[in-house]
Amino acid sequence: MFSSPVGGAGRFPETYDLRLAEIHRLARRLAERKKDLIRAAADDAGFPATVTAVEVDLAVDYLRTMDQEVPWVRGGRPYGTVAAIFPYDAPAVMLARLGGASLLTGNRLRFGFSSWSRRSAEIFTEIAAEIDRLEPVVRMDNRAFGRSCVGDDAVRILFISGASAVGEAYRSERDGFDKVFFAGPSGMPAAVVFSDADPDAAARFIAKRAFVNGGQYCTTLKKALIHESVYGHVRDRIMEWVGRLRVGDPLDPATDIGPIRVERTRALLQTATEHFRQAAIFSGRIDGEWVYPWVLEMEAIPDLELFGPLLVLKPFRHAEEAVRDLIQTRYGFLLAFFGSPPAGGEELFREHFGMVFDAPGFLFMPLRLPFGGRKASGWILERRGDGWAERDGAFIYSRELTRDAGPSVTAGAAP
Repeated sequence: MFSSPVGGAGRFPETYDLRLAEIHRLARRLAERKKDLIRAAADDAGFPATVTAVEVDLAVDYLRTMDQEVPWVRGGRPYGTVAAIFPYDAPAVMLARLGGASLLTGNRLRFGFSSWSRRSAEIFTEIAAEIDRLEPVVRMDNRAFGRSCVGDDAVRILFISGASAVGEAYRSERDGFDKVFFAGPSGMPAAVVFSDADPDAAARFIAKRAFVNGGQYCTTLKKALIHESVYGHVRDRIMEWVGRLRVGDPLDPATDIGPIRVERTRALLQTATEHFRQAAIFSGRIDGEWVYPWVLEMEAIPDLELFGPLLVLKPFRHAEEAVRDLIQTRYGFLLAFFGSPPAGGEELFREHFGMVFDAPGFLFMPLRLPFGGRKASGWILERRGDGWAERDGAFIYSRELTRDAGPSVTAGAAP
């Protein structure tokens, strides 16, 4: 049984005790299959063993601390069945976030997998087999999975990701659901370094967050705007960090970037090189599945959808111009800033991006932070009475999976 964190005394209602016990069971099952998941991720997508190990550890720790979220959902009613297609990157994290939230709130989770996660999908299916209210679906392509959800009255919430056209296709099917979550392309998540920033801390974060897992997270950085007064120092420090990265066998503990086995990711990178013909290239090349980290410098950075190990640097002179440059993107997913933005700059960042971080120091995104984007990077459609409301921005999974729960947790605050 689990003690209530509210007031430091008492117990959760029995319903939540039982749900938390099942969530802890899922955590144990994930921990037990850690080695298998490491091997599968390497075989499926070329992900480094060290990265998958951290993902599983984060997922397990998150599930083991789900009692922290009971006060957010207490008294809420489940929707029914939640359906989602897990992306090929970080499926263990997705299972923890969405699976944990579904179990905690009394919903059922039906989930499919990317075609690039075949071996991983088999293992997750085995893990979920012993967990009531988890329903993995294998050997069904994503379109068929989506159609099956549209036609099933039990599915009340749908999580879908992909290009903007995918989102619009499911927007037209909204009447089959109570909520539709669309995770659109993240574009080129950005960092900006102002003149009074700690240049070494900024360089360390930019280099590590750009190339962790070969840049194959939607939250990995793809561009950095750096004030001219610190540009040379930050650029040189970034190159020092990048120079230490090792591309190689994903099962070798010394490997930082494994082979990029997902063809669509390599195609996006290859297409992007056409847009960067005028760029100064400091490092990087593509050799089949082996992609060595690209670092470029460019004055006019194109607004692209990108995945993989690529980072574009740009110096700027005036802070106000940098802010205007950044908020013009179509993809309002993530932005990290170092130093002091000009007056009104941080407010503009939060208006245009779902996730905004002030001098972050993490390598892997903490799982209990709100998650989501704005503009073309994502939206939520929610049935309200006879109509629909649309919103965007970062959200907390468990809070979204209950009807009529208690006070909400604001998206801008880290729980």
